[in-house]
Amino acid sequence: METTTTTPLLSDDAPDRFGWLRRRLRLKNPLSSELSGAVGDLGTFIPIVLTLTLVSNLDLSTTLIFTGFYNIATGLLFDIPMPVQPMKSIAAVAVSEIPHLTPSQIAAAGASTAATLLLLGATGAMSLLYNLIPLPVVRGVQLSQGLQFAFTAIKYVRFNYDSATMKPSSITRSWFGLDGLVLALAALLFIILSTGSGNDRDVSIEEDVAESSSNVSQSRRKRLRILSSIPSALIVFLIGLVLCFIRDPSIFKDVKFGPSKFKILKITWDDWKIGFVRAAIPQIPLSVLNSVIAVCKLSNDLFDKELSATRVSVSVGVMNLVGCWFGAMPVCHGAGGLAGQYRFGARSGLSVVFLGVGKLIVGLVFGNSFVRILSQFPIGILGVLLLFAGIELAMASKDMNTKEDSFIMLVCAAVSMTGSSAALGFGCGVVLYLLLKLRTLDCSSVTLFSRSNDGSPADSEAAPRVV
Repeated sequence: METTTTTPLLSDDAPDRFGWLRRRLRLKNPLSSELSGAVGDLGTFIPIVLTLTLVSNLDLSTTLIFTGFYNIATGLLFDIPMPVQPMKSIAAVAVSEIPHLTPSQIAAAGASTAATLLLLGATGAMSLLYNLIPLPVVRGVQLSQGLQFAFTAIKYVRFNYDSATMKPSSITRSWFGLDGLVLALAALLFIILSTGSGNDRDVSIEEDVAESSSNVSQSRRKRLRILSSIPSALIVFLIGLVLCFIRDPSIFKDVKFGPSKFKILKITWDDWKIGFVRAAIPQIPLSVLNSVIAVCKLSNDLFDKELSATRVSVSVGVMNLVGCWFGAMPVCHGAGGLAGQYRFGARSGLSVVFLGVGKLIVGLVFGNSFVRILSQFPIGILGVLLLFAGIELAMASKDMNTKEDSFIMLVCAAVSMTGSSAALGFGCGVVLYLLLKLRTLDCSSVTLFSRSNDGSPADSEAAPRVV
């Protein structure tokens, strides 16, 4: 009698029926994890876009459409979840200084920054900077940026915010309500339970091999596998969108379908002067450090794939030299966004391709009326997403194993956070690095200007003199 065997549905040995699809799409993770990782940097994106739209009359529809195309292009070009984030210094100047920057001045600032990065990339100067800047200094910039994200996230969760200016008030957020502390803490606990410290997906293979002999370990492994496959960030974000309509049902009446009309901005000489002096000058060093150099270093840490600083720099330049003329928000790549998307499961470029498609759909269908929806999005939930992105970015500094490297990194981070300037912290970090190297320099080994008796340069590998 012929016997047949069936494979249990949840067996570890079950065939991967969708393996061909994952290989075709070059997925390194389950599709649900890529979708969850796609929204990993929205804790930064949404507040800045919303503020610029309400305060500086940014064209939200144009921004969503252009950034959607940027996401798709960078996802295919770099094959990692390369983020597309607002230029933070330009956004800060635009909404915090009086008078506020106009859309034309914001575009001039973005185009000026883009032209600088494009020039640095095209001439090879960016690659030279990338190879010369000491790693502890880069880690200091990443640590300060990550901690600043985390501090801002905690303020989002703890205090009430003005939805028009995204500035905190002195009033502590109430415990209950559709944007209360309980909601934010529930989202926080849900993400922690489902993702843990963020490395469950990466160690599952090692656990499969090491713990296969124990039934208890197998049950633990299955539990972790199920939990880590939950797209926690995506679920939290979708809950936030649903709460927008519950908090203010009149949104249904205000929504208008269709994108805004594309138009080329008129940028005067005064716009160029104001945009460059007030916004581009503080943005350029931040873009060089955080949008190019830190991103390239972090991609090597997270994906074991070191990107070309030239390609990343040129990418930022091309994006903005196209989109800014149509009124799109100035954008760049950011280490914080990359860390946030990685933290929530993104492992390939397909993650940001999904995000780009979503932005295109929203921009084309809802247009500028989508700002009405975003204005009711629970700020506490955005704070939770931003908190995990900041912690993931700060943890990139864990490879500073020597006391000297840690000293340089911490001084750089402290100056960056205290002075609110990554450029200032970077400068102090470089000076400190050079001073420490100068202090330990063996002057007796410097033979650059030494000459032998016959007039030829001295041999630098000659045996040291015995005194």
